[in-house]
Amino acid sequence: MELGVEWRRLAIEAIATLVNVKRVMAELLLEPAGIPSQLYGPLLSRHDSTTGKLLTKRQIGPLLLDVVEKQSEDTRVLRNIIEITARWNNFHLAHDEFAARATVQKARELLGTLELFEAQEAQLQEQSLQEERSRRERERSSAIQKELDLLLMMFDDLAKSDDLQRRGYLLQDLLNRTFVLYQIPVERSFTRNQGGEQIDGAFKIEGWYYLMECRWRKRPADIREIDGLSGQVDRSGEQTMGMFLSINGWSGNVPKLLRQNQKKSVLLMDGYDLRMVLCGRAELRDFISAKIGKLNLEGEPYLGVTEYLN
Repeated sequence: MELGVEWRRLAIEAIATLVNVKRVMAELLLEPAGIPSQLYGPLLSRHDSTTGKLLTKRQIGPLLLDVVEKQSEDTRVLRNIIEITARWNNFHLAHDEFAARATVQKARELLGTLELFEAQEAQLQEQSLQEERSRRERERSSAIQKELDLLLMMFDDLAKSDDLQRRGYLLQDLLNRTFVLYQIPVERSFTRNQGGEQIDGAFKIEGWYYLMECRWRKRPADIREIDGLSGQVDRSGEQTMGMFLSINGWSGNVPKLLRQNQKKSVLLMDGYDLRMVLCGRAELRDFISAKIGKLNLEGEPYLGVTEYLN
């Protein structure tokens, strides 16, 4: 909504009626509106070419606004004049108090109309932004689901494979792609300590690093395998924990033995947990955060997806 001719006319009326004395008018209206003295000063002392008299405030108004429009970069000057007029209460300074009050009332009405329009515009803009965010989120969710569908097919295909070495290698790749999909920083398999240790991978959540150990064997994992990951965690920095993924789970004494460890540093995840993530039933970052909370608050190394979803 542009201020337009009506706002210009009202600004001229404010210059002409609010204050009788020109210098006082400039001090209380023009300068607070952002009009510098080098613009209005010459007009206050200019004479009418026809009558030879000093210009009246009503004559000064349009000339001043023309000058401001041409020379000033402040596009809010006209708006400022209207806002000052709407708040005006120094009616004793006017030559005609009734004319001044009428000008102030008009300024309040027009300013109220403008503010209402701006509020509606802001609401529409926010609605448009929300719709755009919703559209992008739908597109992102759709893209994630499509990628998850492919990863789930890959997971199910691996479950049928008899090539154990290939299956283990592709499982790490599947995990890396899943973490990247959920925008979780991930490190691929690497060695350290001059090749003395092989780390299947790692990821980072909320400033903590998690070393990963992946197993896809016919038999459930035992505590000795998980102790290997615990040792890698112990040889890492203080803000390091571990996550042990065993597709076929672990023996029944594993959670009990992990609960006995003074240092609770290893999370457990099984194949069903992973499959529910790939099905889109569990959001990976939130699921892992819930597992972390279960371990840190209750000392439980395993939070299954069924309990998580409930």
